[in-house]
Amino acid sequence: MSETDPLLAILADDAPVNLEAEFESSNVKDVLDKLDRELIGLKPVKTRIREIAALLLVDRLRKQFALTSATPTLHMNFTGNPGTGKTTVAMRMAEILHRLGYVREGHLVSVTRDDLVGQYIGHTAPKTKEVIKKAMGGVLFIDEAYYLYKPENERDYGAESIEILLQVMENNRDDLVVILAGYKDRMDKFFHSNPGMRSRVAHHIDFPDYSADELLHIAKLMLAQQNYRFSPDAEKAFFNYISIRMTLEHFANARSVRNALDRARLRQANRLFANASKSLSKTDLMTLEAEDILASRVFVEGKLDMYGDEGSDIIAD
Repeated sequence: MSETDPLLAILADDAPVNLEAEFESSNVKDVLDKLDRELIGLKPVKTRIREIAALLLVDRLRKQFALTSATPTLHMNFTGNPGTGKTTVAMRMAEILHRLGYVREGHLVSVTRDDLVGQYIGHTAPKTKEVIKKAMGGVLFIDEAYYLYKPENERDYGAESIEILLQVMENNRDDLVVILAGYKDRMDKFFHSNPGMRSRVAHHIDFPDYSADELLHIAKLMLAQQNYRFSPDAEKAFFNYISIRMTLEHFANARSVRNALDRARLRQANRLFANASKSLSKTDLMTLEAEDILASRVFVEGKLDMYGDEGSDIIAD
């Protein structure tokens, strides 16, 4: 090996670096800690995010020693049912990528098919390119991405949007990370029908459903953030509510819990207003009682009403 060999020059400059110190200085730990506070459970997801953060941190240290390599492929696929934290994790992933220098701005642009696909010839390309322009330097999060592909409709323009996305994901991967999201079975079918997309996505992360205990913990955190709390009997009633609700249609994990708490607060307000002549304490205003939970349609009828989707404003379950 000659004295002018580039590898020899690299090895000569072999001053050690402290990985833990680099981790602290990057402030990535703050983001990971925030993720732990925001999301209950999801251990496999959090472990994978930490692994990706470790990969990127080591890659950054390698660059300090001129150990150059291709930019890691960071496009991702998040699969799971609604309300399992996919959007929250995408937001924190954008922060991690920014703090480690893999995207310039670290913002998240969240879209669906309607934001990308036009209704007539010549409309899709400008729409898709405008969204990409907004997301450049950050993360583009495409929810229910499988709706981009509708082979049964010959006049559908989703395929045009996919082609543009494929080009950008390949040619601009040092300035844009794309995260696709949706139900696992539908995303598997989407990738099978679009092999070019599969080849560009390196990280596939599955988000499991929450357990009843985890959903109760989530509910208590949501209430605390808004200065509410359960009475002991209300907490038991809400756990029973969750156990029943999980068996019914259109259950959306933490999203369903949030909707149920909104309705419980509405019932509490009506209960307090019905006794308007009574003086109220701070505790009265903060506390949800069992009756605020047990008035749910889930207990009254054992099922949702004819409209079906719990997320609708017209449902009071």
